[in-house]
Amino acid sequence: MRYEHEHESCQKQAAGPGLRLRPGLREYGVGDPDTMAMIRFTVKQRALILFVLLSAVALRADDGIWLFNRFPSDAVKQEYGFQVTGQFLDKLRLGSVKFVGVASGSFVSPNGLLFTNHHVASECIQQLSSKGNDYMGNGYIAASEAEEKKCPNLEANVLMSIVDVTSRVREGVPADAATADAGKARRANIARIEKECATSPEIRCEVVTLYSGGQYDLYRSKKYTDIRLVFAPEAGIAAFGGDPDNFTYPRYCLDMVFFRAYENGKPAETPDYLRWSREGVKEGELIFVSGSPATTGRLNTMAQLEFFRDVSYPLVHARLGSLIQTLLSYGAKSTENKRVAADNLNSQQNSYKAYTGFLMGLRDPKLMDLKRQEEQGLRAAVAGDPKLRAAYGGAWDALGAAYKQYAEFYKQYWLLESAAIRGSDLFSIARDVVRYAEERNKPNEQRLREFRDSALPELESSMYASIPITDSMEIAVMADYFEFVRKSLGVENPTVKALLNGRSPQAAARQYVTTSKLKDIAERKRLAASAEAVKSSNDGMIRLALLLDAPARELRQRYEDRVEAVVTGDGAKVAQARWAVKGTTVYPDATFTLRLSYGPVKGYKNKAGKDVPYATNFDGLYRR
Repeated sequence: MRYEHEHESCQKQAAGPGLRLRPGLREYGVGDPDTMAMIRFTVKQRALILFVLLSAVALRADDGIWLFNRFPSDAVKQEYGFQVTGQFLDKLRLGSVKFVGVASGSFVSPNGLLFTNHHVASECIQQLSSKGNDYMGNGYIAASEAEEKKCPNLEANVLMSIVDVTSRVREGVPADAATADAGKARRANIARIEKECATSPEIRCEVVTLYSGGQYDLYRSKKYTDIRLVFAPEAGIAAFGGDPDNFTYPRYCLDMVFFRAYENGKPAETPDYLRWSREGVKEGELIFVSGSPATTGRLNTMAQLEFFRDVSYPLVHARLGSLIQTLLSYGAKSTENKRVAADNLNSQQNSYKAYTGFLMGLRDPKLMDLKRQEEQGLRAAVAGDPKLRAAYGGAWDALGAAYKQYAEFYKQYWLLESAAIRGSDLFSIARDVVRYAEERNKPNEQRLREFRDSALPELESSMYASIPITDSMEIAVMADYFEFVRKSLGVENPTVKALLNGRSPQAAARQYVTTSKLKDIAERKRLAASAEAVKSSNDGMIRLALLLDAPARELRQRYEDRVEAVVTGDGAKVAQARWAVKGTTVYPDATFTLRLSYGPVKGYKNKAGKDVPYATNFDGLYRR
């Protein structure tokens, strides 16, 4: 299941980058008669392998998720005596991988072998499984390259270059332009920049917004769209401890997967792979961890944090809780239902626990008071300087006003547009087909961002992927959504009335799903090729997507004009004010872009004063 990007726990970031493949390990047919040496190695080692997989949790790095093109090399040299060179950063960057829409990983061999966390593969494993082959429950090992199974819809990217395009994004945007007009102009500039950059199908170009619009970088990446499963342990050991242990440390599990990237039907040549260390990492050693953390909110204003606390996160949390109960009930009906729902359920539970933690932090008066004092100090410094006051003084109030407006329509926007029918593959396909048919007829600069020319290859790959879709689970998920929307927006809401049309949530869901042909890829392509074919279609899921489309688009436009445009306009002013007062050494919040953290490997003392070791081992697993 793929959803809008959310905050991820550190343990959900692959910890492979920065570590080296042990000399002597071999892949299939590379001179080692024991083709399973790599796999057996992983289960024979005690502390090392678990440290590798949990190091993102265990280590206590110096604070920072740094950009590769603005890494504090001098600070590392001063504190640790280690010189971080451009060559070092390039090697690590080219060995690091982002699985699009999922998480991070790394190349660990010259022949495209990829190392990452188990959850990165969970959707692929679920899609490759069947009633007779439960690879999620039983694990999978390819005994040869011929047995490596292609994931239906997984893409890996390697960042090739970073260019500052801030001036180009702002080009032609008058200083006195209306907020909504300025936002439209910036989005159009971004669309042009990305289209000019994407010169071939294997290249992905993305303009990344940093510091809430204070800076824009163009990321040019190489795409690998043929990703095959090599090895995955059983879910029982990959996520040992289950949901109770998730987001905790110490953690005891074999949270790992091996993939292989292919090009033109052959294993990809990846000379910049990261080698494993024969000695492993010792306590106190300096290490570097590379990955693409999803999102953080350390630089958000109080208005934004209070909006998350009071409006946004409680709704998301409640929706996740409802969906989890539905999936648990569905899975309890049979062994096959449980298998079918496993990946979906794990994803929702992971998000639910994350949002539980977010809300705990936002509802902590001490934490919020610290943020409030920090903001008040910055605003006072700006107010005390006439030039800064004139340039940036009104930014905080503008953001506050925008989020006050956002609170008025967030519930409708999130339920009908941002997270409509979360957990339904069939609806995701239907919405993409409906919008693809319409957006393709517009100029590139005027399209919804996910339908720009630079984004179409990924969208088409997802839209036409051959994936298993189970009607009974789709109906259960959809009925839960209809019930939640009815309770949240009210039975008299026009969109709710149109969706249900006098039917119960269960009956409506059943009719939409059972009258759809979208499991047929040829039918998806036929409809996507023609806006008229979409409008005249009697397909149940297409009709559902059309019912939601008009109100969802209106809400999205309102968000982009009244909120997003303010965030990238006045949010940029807050960032510039921070630079003026505190300097430019503050790293930006995470944006699911490649970052680098560093620090010594150390344990810590828990709240009870007990020493917690820097790594876990198999002895601890058995004790757990």
